[in-house]
Amino acid sequence: MTLVEKILAAHCGRKEVKPGELLNVRVDLVLANDITAPIAIREFHRIGVDRVFNPQKVVIVPDHFVPNKDIASAEQAKLVREFALEQGLVYFEVGQGGIEHVLLPERGLVAPGDVVIGADSHTCTYGAVGAFATGMGSTDIAAAMATGDIWMKVPPTIQLVYHGHLGDWVGGKDLILHTIGHIGVDGALYSALEFTGEAAEALSMDGRFTMANMAIEAGAKAGIFKVDNKTQLYVKARGKRSYLVHEPDADAEYSQVIEFDVSSLEPQVALPHSPANVRPVSQVGNIELDQVVIGSCTNGRIEDLRIAARILRGRKVHPKVRCIIIPGSQQVFLDALIEEMIGTFIKAGAVVGPPTCGPCLGGHMGVLAAGERCLSTTNRNFIGRMGSPKSEVYLSGPAVAAASAVMGRIASPEEVLG
Repeated sequence: MTLVEKILAAHCGRKEVKPGELLNVRVDLVLANDITAPIAIREFHRIGVDRVFNPQKVVIVPDHFVPNKDIASAEQAKLVREFALEQGLVYFEVGQGGIEHVLLPERGLVAPGDVVIGADSHTCTYGAVGAFATGMGSTDIAAAMATGDIWMKVPPTIQLVYHGHLGDWVGGKDLILHTIGHIGVDGALYSALEFTGEAAEALSMDGRFTMANMAIEAGAKAGIFKVDNKTQLYVKARGKRSYLVHEPDADAEYSQVIEFDVSSLEPQVALPHSPANVRPVSQVGNIELDQVVIGSCTNGRIEDLRIAARILRGRKVHPKVRCIIIPGSQQVFLDALIEEMIGTFIKAGAVVGPPTCGPCLGGHMGVLAAGERCLSTTNRNFIGRMGSPKSEVYLSGPAVAAASAVMGRIASPEEVLG
């Protein structure tokens, strides 16, 4: 069996499972946010049970429209807050948490071998720690909150093997953009992606979170890394409970094995209006920008801010560009403050916002007008994703984003640093 099949088998009391089988799976963690939780809460009440199956295994994080941007978002947040407090759930108020997919691993709430389901498509982020994590609809989440289990179909696994050593300024975002550009936005439809090979294994945990986060942009059910020493060190420094590490069998059957040689890979950029419309930064051309966003559940971690600070230190954001930097959690914000990065960003002419999804989904703090162009470290660039349907969103890693903020156009870090 593959790694994913091993985890699912362990959570349904069977020795073996195969792709295509329907299972009733015990879950270790159920997640929802301020957009998706209200629907789940209404459906939970319709089921007719009084209490969630285990309040310590249900997590609610308001992060999409907070701090509240209008009356409607305030009402959503109020409903979620009241339910979380009534049920005694794991809950993070504004000022205590941050973006859910940055926050949960940081707080040790997800661990290797877990099954995690969330009412958010980017729940697949937690595959970076060797968990099977996937997004589901709010009604499925309601059922899981009530019963502690969920039905699902066992996905086939595509193994992605990354050979070689990554060059300067190339990281997890570039690997996953390159992959999506190769296989397409439906290239892994209802499959699990297993990331392996020496280049993937060399990534930091932050880089792995970025790759697992965007598995969904290839249509995948989940993205997952095998647990190694880096994973163990990360989890043990944060976790407070035991966990079980699974390994794929030597003769595991994969639906596909796709190999990449990434030694000469450049930083990648996804052009409108698809994460699969990918080119090396040197082939993008002269694309002038109105806005740059550095943050999100994809690239709002401390390593991403360090890369941006390294490029922006002692330089100025182009006068025609709005550069918006959003740390992924309160802890990331505090770490950036301690490391004196916040001052670097402000002196460069960037604005630093509170931890929130904000502009990623066209929510607030960076909505685009018609005709505007934004380069963002977020995960999607569909038509209208960040505001007007007549705007354009380009995707990159933090290095290209910071360099582009300085140049006023999409640019490589080498153009800024020489």
